[in-house]
Amino acid sequence: VDEMFRDVVGHTNDSDVPDTLDDIIKNRASYLTEYQSSAYAQTYIDFIDNVRAQETNIKAKSEILSQAVAKSYHKLMAYKDEYEVARLYTDGRFLKDLKGVFSGRYKMAFNLAPPLISRHDPTTGRPKKREFGSWMFMAFKVLAKLKFLRGTLFDVFGYTAERRKERELIAQYEKLVLKICRDLSVDNLDLATEICALPMEIKGFGPVKEENIQRFEKRLEQYLESWNTQSHHVEQMAAE
Repeated sequence: VDEMFRDVVGHTNDSDVPDTLDDIIKNRASYLTEYQSSAYAQTYIDFIDNVRAQETNIKAKSEILSQAVAKSYHKLMAYKDEYEVARLYTDGRFLKDLKGVFSGRYKMAFNLAPPLISRHDPTTGRPKKREFGSWMFMAFKVLAKLKFLRGTLFDVFGYTAERRKERELIAQYEKLVLKICRDLSVDNLDLATEICALPMEIKGFGPVKEENIQRFEKRLEQYLESWNTQSHHVEQMAAE
């Protein structure tokens, strides 16, 4: 069951989408509508449109920055929380794949580590998974319908350190991109694109994701040093 679910989740990977910016935006906006709401998707569209306008203003020959932001911003916005895991289990694809492999009567079991009740392994420091019976599938159906609680005061999962960090990363990325766009030029477009693509390195769940976030933040700090140095150099040249 766990392996099959990972295959279902894999359908949302960035390698599975078209290459043009318009298709990237359309694909991800559709996903974010299912993930949360049409308003949430519109926030994404408006943000990418703004970046696209900035890239057009400098007369860039391509839309490489806008594409990088479109992929990275979506990745941060569509973090896999409890509501999303429940939705992906119950949107039909998982059961379709399951019926394609098994026939007759069978039982499902889910190995999960719910953040609010899971203990940590003293050796690895990671949450210990527990086995839950087929009744969990019905619980997923209920939980998937509660996605409107995501990010609100009534989101019981949203108070964990991992969820707070995920929301924080979205806000930080928005500020980062706005900063990049203010100083954007043809000369620093490649560096801007590299910086804005960094969130794509944030993968995994729980402790694995936490480690990747730490690596991302270190790399971002290094890139921003180069960005600030280059921007300062441009300002000096302009002053002369």
